[in-house]
Amino acid sequence: MSFFPDEVIIEVLARLPIKPLFKTKTVCKLWYGLPSDKYFIKLYNQVSDKNPMVLVEVHDSTKPNSSLICVDNSRGASEFSLDFLRDKVSIRASCNGLLCCSSIAVKGVYYVCNPMTREFKVLPKIKDQNLTRFYPDSEATLVGLACDPSGGKFDVVLAGYQCAGSSHRPDKTFACLIFDSDSNKWRKFVSFQEENFTHMNRNQVVYVNSALHWLTGSGSYILVLDLNFEVWRKVSVPDETRYGMGNRVYLLESDGCLSLIEISDTWMKIWVMKDYERELWHMVDRVSLGCIKGLVHGIFPIAQTGKCIFLATHKQVLVYDRTSRAWKEMYSVQNNATLPLWFSAHAFRTSIFPCE
Repeated sequence: MSFFPDEVIIEVLARLPIKPLFKTKTVCKLWYGLPSDKYFIKLYNQVSDKNPMVLVEVHDSTKPNSSLICVDNSRGASEFSLDFLRDKVSIRASCNGLLCCSSIAVKGVYYVCNPMTREFKVLPKIKDQNLTRFYPDSEATLVGLACDPSGGKFDVVLAGYQCAGSSHRPDKTFACLIFDSDSNKWRKFVSFQEENFTHMNRNQVVYVNSALHWLTGSGSYILVLDLNFEVWRKVSVPDETRYGMGNRVYLLESDGCLSLIEISDTWMKIWVMKDYERELWHMVDRVSLGCIKGLVHGIFPIAQTGKCIFLATHKQVLVYDRTSRAWKEMYSVQNNATLPLWFSAHAFRTSIFPCE
């Protein structure tokens, strides 16, 4: 006989990490079926939304392979592996608990996986190789992952400038390939764009309102791919960031909204788009960087909620608590890291989302 109502037990189990949760399946019939129950999956994912994490890839000059570290605000840092893919991969995008990874050994091979449940799907290879001849090295400029927990499907987007004819020079043709998990097929459309993207712009793709968003290299606007209508459009940024006198600007998600983080020598400003349809931005916080003055020029925001924000430096992952106004070091590299942590850092959160 249970001492607590089933509703209370379910609320408690929805707050467990994935691995302990799956171990509880052996307790009883009710618990066994929870990870596949639609109500529980929705509840679990809603709870996870409030606990953002950061994935960082640590490149050690003394080891042949890099290691992956998951930094959790409540549980600290832990190492995990993508060895179940049986391939050496690079993480290209993260969305609602799923990762999109590209094979390093074989160009054009992509995976979508849930690293917590260790489920994965190998995306079908694109038959027409001319479609994947992106400039400059056949790798897509933009890789996006759109995971809709309510609809139970995901899309993968590869976009970039196509090479002109048989040459390796780009033209203005911006090709976009979209993989739909429902149909298990790729489709393509072509447009014309004239914009560049920095490494961080490419990494920080945000999925909100059924669209993928990338901040352009100039920082003057956000390039948006509307997945419902398969069209590109532009979204404005706050005037204060567009003419920010050389301040750095980064695009993140915050509790389901678009957010811009503006960093100067002394301040960090957090902007949130409260009204998506009218593109209305509001500055919701202004944070002094005096406590981390020596790190300011090498610090990059990675993930956030309304309560905290994760930032990565060359060798550290920090978290800023917006309620207590306190900074905390969550992880520090102790080895001979060859690349800074921010170079391959992604926002992440756990989820029970099947991708097979």
